[in-house]
Amino acid sequence: MRVEEWKKTSREGDVTTYMDKTLMCTVFRIRGSIPASNYILLPKTSTQSLGLTGRYLYLLFRPSPAKHFVVHMDIAAEEGQVIRVSFSNLFKEFKSTATWLQFPFLCGARITIVLRYSLIMTKFFYWPGLVGPAPSTVRWTCLMMDLQYILSVYLNRRHSHLKTVKLCANMSVKNMFTSDLVLDPGVSFNEAKQAGLASSLGTGPMPREMSFPVPKGGSWHDLYDYIRWVASPGWYSNGGENLIEKASDYLDLSKNNCLFSLSKLHPDPILRLNRIIGFGGATMKCALWTKSGDTVVYPCHAIIVSMKISSGQQRFFIGHTDKVSALTFNGNSTVLASAQTGIQSVVRVWNYLKANCLAMFKTHAHSLSSLSFSYSGGVLCGVGKDGHSKTMVVVWNTLRVTKGGEVSVLAKAHTDVDIQTMKISFFDDTRMVSCGRDNVRLWRVRSGALRSCPVNLGEYHALDFTDVAFEEGHSADREFASSRSGHILEIDYGSVAIKNVRRLLPAQQPHSQRREKQTFGMGLGIAVNSISVSSAFCATGSEDGFLRLWPLDFSTVFLEAEHEGPVSLVSVSDDGLSVMAATTSGNLGYLDVSSRGYSTLMRSHTDGVLGFSVDGIRRRITTASCDRTVRVWDMDSMQQLYDFVSEDTPCSVAFHPSLQVFSCGSSSGLVRVFDIASAKLLAEHRQHRGEVVGLAFSPDGEFMYSAGSLGSLALYNSSQEDHHVLRVLGELTLTTTHIQYSWSWLNYILDVESTTLDSALKVCFSPASTGHLLVTTSANKILWISANTGRLLREVSKVHKHQCSSLAVSEDGRFLLTAGHNAVKVWDYNAIPSQMFIGHSQPIRQVNFTPDQMAVVSVGDAIFFWDFLSCPSESEVNGRLLSNGMPRRTAPLPTSPPPCLDISSIDRIGQGENRCSFFHSLFLHSLKVEKPVRPDCYKHFTPRFKTSTLDQSTATPELGEEGLSLKAVIGYNGNGRANMVWNPETGLFAYSCGCVVVVENLHTGSQRHWLGHTEEISCLAVTNDAQTVASAAGGSGGSRSLICIWNVQDGTCGNTISYHRGAVQALSFSRDDFFFLTVGDFTDPEVALWSTRTYQLLSRISVSGPLHDVAFCPSAASQLACVGSHGLYFCNTHTQGLDVELKVQRVCVPEEVGDVELTALCYNANSILFTGTNSGHVCAWDCNTQRCFMTWEADQGEIGVLLCRGNRLLTGSNTRRLRLWGVAASCEIHRLGSSALVLLEQEMMLDGTVVSAAFDDVMDMGIVGTTAGTLWYINWVDNTSIRLISGHKSRVNDVVFSPDESHFATCGEDGSVRVWTAPNNELVVQFQVLNQSCGSACWSPVSPSKGGACVVGGYSDGTLRIFRLASSEMELKLHPHPVAVTAIQYSANGQVILSAGRDGLMAVSSPVTGLTVRLISDHKGAPITTIQCVKKQYKEFGLEGNEMWLAASADRRVSVWAADWMKDKCELLDWLTFPAPSDSLPPSLAAFSPIDPGLVVYTGYGVERELSFYSLAKKRVIKKIALSHWAMCFSLSSKGRLIAVGSKERVLKLIKSSSGRFQDFLHHSDSLQTCRFSPSGKLLFTVAYNEILLWEVRGL
Repeated sequence: MRVEEWKKTSREGDVTTYMDKTLMCTVFRIRGSIPASNYILLPKTSTQSLGLTGRYLYLLFRPSPAKHFVVHMDIAAEEGQVIRVSFSNLFKEFKSTATWLQFPFLCGARITIVLRYSLIMTKFFYWPGLVGPAPSTVRWTCLMMDLQYILSVYLNRRHSHLKTVKLCANMSVKNMFTSDLVLDPGVSFNEAKQAGLASSLGTGPMPREMSFPVPKGGSWHDLYDYIRWVASPGWYSNGGENLIEKASDYLDLSKNNCLFSLSKLHPDPILRLNRIIGFGGATMKCALWTKSGDTVVYPCHAIIVSMKISSGQQRFFIGHTDKVSALTFNGNSTVLASAQTGIQSVVRVWNYLKANCLAMFKTHAHSLSSLSFSYSGGVLCGVGKDGHSKTMVVVWNTLRVTKGGEVSVLAKAHTDVDIQTMKISFFDDTRMVSCGRDNVRLWRVRSGALRSCPVNLGEYHALDFTDVAFEEGHSADREFASSRSGHILEIDYGSVAIKNVRRLLPAQQPHSQRREKQTFGMGLGIAVNSISVSSAFCATGSEDGFLRLWPLDFSTVFLEAEHEGPVSLVSVSDDGLSVMAATTSGNLGYLDVSSRGYSTLMRSHTDGVLGFSVDGIRRRITTASCDRTVRVWDMDSMQQLYDFVSEDTPCSVAFHPSLQVFSCGSSSGLVRVFDIASAKLLAEHRQHRGEVVGLAFSPDGEFMYSAGSLGSLALYNSSQEDHHVLRVLGELTLTTTHIQYSWSWLNYILDVESTTLDSALKVCFSPASTGHLLVTTSANKILWISANTGRLLREVSKVHKHQCSSLAVSEDGRFLLTAGHNAVKVWDYNAIPSQMFIGHSQPIRQVNFTPDQMAVVSVGDAIFFWDFLSCPSESEVNGRLLSNGMPRRTAPLPTSPPPCLDISSIDRIGQGENRCSFFHSLFLHSLKVEKPVRPDCYKHFTPRFKTSTLDQSTATPELGEEGLSLKAVIGYNGNGRANMVWNPETGLFAYSCGCVVVVENLHTGSQRHWLGHTEEISCLAVTNDAQTVASAAGGSGGSRSLICIWNVQDGTCGNTISYHRGAVQALSFSRDDFFFLTVGDFTDPEVALWSTRTYQLLSRISVSGPLHDVAFCPSAASQLACVGSHGLYFCNTHTQGLDVELKVQRVCVPEEVGDVELTALCYNANSILFTGTNSGHVCAWDCNTQRCFMTWEADQGEIGVLLCRGNRLLTGSNTRRLRLWGVAASCEIHRLGSSALVLLEQEMMLDGTVVSAAFDDVMDMGIVGTTAGTLWYINWVDNTSIRLISGHKSRVNDVVFSPDESHFATCGEDGSVRVWTAPNNELVVQFQVLNQSCGSACWSPVSPSKGGACVVGGYSDGTLRIFRLASSEMELKLHPHPVAVTAIQYSANGQVILSAGRDGLMAVSSPVTGLTVRLISDHKGAPITTIQCVKKQYKEFGLEGNEMWLAASADRRVSVWAADWMKDKCELLDWLTFPAPSDSLPPSLAAFSPIDPGLVVYTGYGVERELSFYSLAKKRVIKKIALSHWAMCFSLSSKGRLIAVGSKERVLKLIKSSSGRFQDFLHHSDSLQTCRFSPSGKLLFTVAYNEILLWEVRGL
């Protein structure tokens, strides 16, 4: 309603209307200092009701200067109560009753900060001097109040409607209204439309009749004040995310300091808590099962976490202001009660399903340590301390709390006895039992009094009791109490006496050596910390780290699990199928009783977290903690991957930007560098005397920096494994002056306008586009300093309540993160509105964005992961697609000279030229050359990343004495560029796979292999007479690249060239074959010209940018051209006698195609040059004039292949398209000087990006290679394409022969299972599963009578898929595992399939029904590496059956089993354990000897590199064979007692087990991961990444 038309109002006292000049409308003015006598009441009488149901109240008013005003609002709650909410600048502090809330109103001119305190702080503290009359500069104000939020948070009531409003004394009022929309008065309708604000989204502009006028060109916020007092939009969500952000209990009118600005910081809230890594805080004895048994609830410092054990999904209960010390559920898990420690021992009662707080109350003074709900939820008891630190037991009535009722005290009592825990009995809400040191007591509430009586303990009165538990059921007869001496007392509740006493004793032998179960006896008892009882068994957690399950008579242990630390809590789920255990070392997990498997739910640091670093590529985070550990976590599963223990306190960590390496700085000044994959310490340096306060890698990973607390800085070379020190700036070096000068200059900026001492605390660079350095100071400021000029640009004061401990800027420069004390703030980088988020109970040590900018991480008491809900900018989205988590490229080098080291430079500090020197760099000025950056185009060759290194000291066999002969290479390297050549006249067809050049006869399919390289081959070239082929590959171990010149006739290597420092990008022979051209990659962009007679270097030129392709002109042997990032280079060779000179002319790209790179080129016969670009354009150039006369868009992607034959042009791109163009018309018209034309004749879509092509002279047929590892035969006449060569693009995980050796199957990371024919190695069928990887495969042992042979694949989603070869279809899908399958094998007779998962569980499944008939969990926790089945009668072992099988796991354990699957028998025959340090890189491998199945051959990590032969009959190792390298794979032949062993050093070793004789073969370019003999032993497969080699076995 309009104020001018308020007819239904009651006006009392001095109330008038007047025309306000600012608003240009009529408003009401209330004068008079007595609120009770001067007011406007809406509606006219208090018995009436406005009935306004809108959630938000908007009041447009202006307080009178130097006066006090009051506003009263009566709000009806759904519970039927009417609550009065008042605010006034007359109130001195916040006050509340059950029906009245009073808020002080702060007028902004009196203070310069925005106060934002939580509810607890404002209730118990008084802030004098901050309230009072409005200043003379007070402005018209739009006040927005969230009525629903106010009632819910402060009184736990639900808002219904606004009943009355009373405006009292000394104020002017324009209007008021309610709405369910969040409106912004500073946004016009047009601006709202452009910003996308709409009522459907819950937002919008202020209605015109309710808005304040703004002059044209003016700003609303410069004229008026806007106060939003509102909860986060997600606060009332069904997900139950409790209050993350609390607005102040004070309302603030600070000029230019709005609490929020809706138009500036979107969305609201901008952070949402997603996951927390942490457990405990105040206690490790607090965790609960829900009734269903699928969720656990536990505290993490001040937050309560509810986590589903199947998915790890978390919900949060937020509201406590200190660490949670106790939790308890009612019987059906619908109501949760929690207590916090400290001086504010508040108890909260929650609706568990909705995650909202039902009640909050405080009875104890402090140290509330135990809570217990009755089964019905009507009674709650707690144990804590009163104001005199005396133990007090309180019992509350919570019967009506779920219906909005109050919680009242039923009874309370003080006691002098020690109480460790107290529980309400399940059979009577008025009876409790407690235990502690020297006592067990029974309690009862009767007639409003709480009384207790001690249990007669007799001779056990001096025991220290730790826990009590009731037997499940409805009988009150049995109750158990545990003690630190190992005694378990069974107490008769009725007689209040001991019924039975048992003592738990440890076994005499260590756990790792004993085989018998534990029993009672004399000796030192097991200190039991916790006990839990079900109807079938009792669970105990003890100080020795064991969770043990006992029968109720405690006769023996039938199941146990060992932990890393003392077990502080055990809890049996209601169904009795799971037992939860918590340890004092911060671990939480559970034991599955049926499967006997143990799962860890949460690990945590046991002390505060000091810092973290995120690996955005592998989504890992490493943290350093005061508990002297550095831990590496998986960000998605929250599981701890690695744990590094330090003798001193680690205080800073940093991940390498691309490698699995991180560095750690400690309090002692040590800097350590760790390799995660091998868990190895790479380097250790002590360059600092004090604490290492900072660590950082350069964006390219070449350098590492460390900073000490005493002012020293160190630079390391991180491109080398030893990370040797390059430079140190410290107190003892000459450069000390430079450091002091720079820091003094920074302090000069800090102190220039301050009368108090101020110093810098944290620094952070903003993105390069803004060029800012942000500095936080001890005076709680943030300074924006220009990184170029050193000028102070701006500052923000009072950033946090306490000092800012960390800050970070988003990569797009839009947002700023800060951390201060327990709060995180997100700021708009430019406009400085902010949102605050709480949840930590201790000071936050570090906060930062994740590399993908999708989340925020904060650490302090625990590790918090927040979803960052802001929509990324367009440039940021594009950046993510391009970088995929990779770090930014090389940082720019300084443009100014190194700073002067003269101390007198401080006197000239005011000059901008001297100021900027500090920000350029302390170290980079010593580096003379900028590190080259790989161009962003696929045409440029990049070697596949490898961690393996070649061992040159190998025993290769003499020629003619080889025990293996390379028979075939399966596949084509799609990672190469122009690495296939074909000459249609001679039939020469050659391509590369790994480090092998394969020459194949297209008619017969036979192969020849040219062996000379040790690294991946990048490109090939052939002479025009097809008599010579050149191949190029990078060097190994830092050596130069190797180019081999091959004679096609005999396959010998006639010459080698080792010249380029990096990889070789392109090769080309001249038209007359007199010259040979080589081009280096982006690290060495050099063109080298060689003579083909002597292969001596004739001439060379270096260019400024990377080159992508090169070609000789077919019509003039002296002309050639190159293309690269900086354009087109026309080159000519000038010969003078024996000297040859290359002259180069660079031509820029035509402006009409934009800023592009030229990626490919080719000539036609008429001196016309065609070039392709990374944007899909083709440019045609006149070589005589060196001018581009035509361009057209030939594709939508980058063109990497261009080929011209006559008047036909072929283009191949990364869109997988192969296009044939007719360019005859364009060439002819260009000759005549008219406009040119091109015609698209034909087009084909292939299976990958085109990387190589060769065609005949008329472009009718040819061969094309793609990145999918396929070589296609293309026939343009018939418009057909046929696969010539097929291979895997990604890693091959397994290769296996069929039993009859007529086929073999391969499987890989791309999710494919491929079946090949053995004689000609042709692909028969490919079974593809999308978005999964296939880890292993096997054949059915015999072809069934119906349907023929089958292949089974094991996949990363835990499924098995059975494919039938005859029908080329999937026959059956099984899902026996929840994790990735690592090994799979048919039983010897094919009746069952044995499979194993990454979690160590093994499943026995029926290939007929698909059912899982048996689960074996003996290896649980360690991934299975091998499963093998053999036919064997094992009567000599004392067992019946017809089959044996074994399994090897990563923890160096091998189990051997006897089975008769027809009789459903499977018994453990033997268990082998090979001791060695844990977490080792080489896998554990085992296999039955094909000659004697009673012999098991094993290799794995140990003291020595060796093969061990274990006799099942003799139960011991009977033979060992030494190895030169750790084995990554091995296979045993059924013929000749041969063993093939593959290593990470790329060595294939063939060993004769009877004599120990061996030979080494170096034919792979990467670490071997699979080797497999055929069933007959005549053939051998070896695999390195996607290179599959087939060998013929000759023997030794």
